[in-house]
Amino acid sequence: MNTCNTNSQSSSLPSSVPSIPAKYKGILFIILSSLSFAVMNLFVRLAGDLPSFQKSFFRNLVSLAFAYLIIRKSGEKISYKKENIPLLILRSAFGTLGILCNFYAVDHLALADASMLNKLSPFFTLIFSFLILKENLKLYQVLALVSAFVGTLFVVKPTGVNLNLVPALIGLTGGMSAGLAYTIVRKLGLRGEKGPFIVFFFSGFSCLVLLPLLLLSYQPMTLRQLLMLLGAGLGAAGGQFGITAAYFHAPAKEISVYDYSQIPFAALLGFLFFGQIPDGSSFLGYFIIIATAIAMFFRSKK
Repeated sequence: MNTCNTNSQSSSLPSSVPSIPAKYKGILFIILSSLSFAVMNLFVRLAGDLPSFQKSFFRNLVSLAFAYLIIRKSGEKISYKKENIPLLILRSAFGTLGILCNFYAVDHLALADASMLNKLSPFFTLIFSFLILKENLKLYQVLALVSAFVGTLFVVKPTGVNLNLVPALIGLTGGMSAGLAYTIVRKLGLRGEKGPFIVFFFSGFSCLVLLPLLLLSYQPMTLRQLLMLLGAGLGAAGGQFGITAAYFHAPAKEISVYDYSQIPFAALLGFLFFGQIPDGSSFLGYFIIIATAIAMFFRSKK
């Protein structure tokens, strides 16, 4: 009799456990995505003194394999709309430039600084959405762009005595290129192009473009360096999967601000592996940019 009661009670337990709201799942996935991208940058730095295009090639080669497997697993054929080819090429070209610039910045700046400059892409996306997609900018968005630019100056520190100015400007170019690439992705989405094929086309395009450079000036790698680059590719794939899952569970306006968790992850990894400590000016820039992103987040919710 007691046994029956016990079984009855245990069988009713699962129904009493509350399910996790979709929004919190989205937050968890986007934080995991940020961690994956921070780990990607760490592996890129650990790969040592290799050309940025060589690092980018192996990173995109792993992403190409993952994108192909996703398409095959979905049971769909690799297909595209012919009228979208010019946009796919533009997206891939700017995406490749963004990765090259980001990897160069990762090799020459503190991980947190390089990650922060790359995370300016959402603000550049606002600008290019206005210029290309004719989406109107509201006053608070204009103020956010100005604020983000001021924050960037504290990170870049554009003075004549700043030895890191060139890598910082290259990192800024990477963030701008990524913002333009994301804007084109949005336009492709509006034209009905599917996400997995966009990633597949971009990864394949990038590998083809970088292959001649790789063959002409390939630098021999140790097994450790090869493993680091494969790790970077896996980190990139994890970041892409994570951010895709995040926006599947919740809209961008509710969770996008958590994407900036990559900055403390990058700062922690930079300190643990390289002893990097960002200076006060960089911390002030982080604060201005992240505070601006948080303010935009709450303003967009209203």
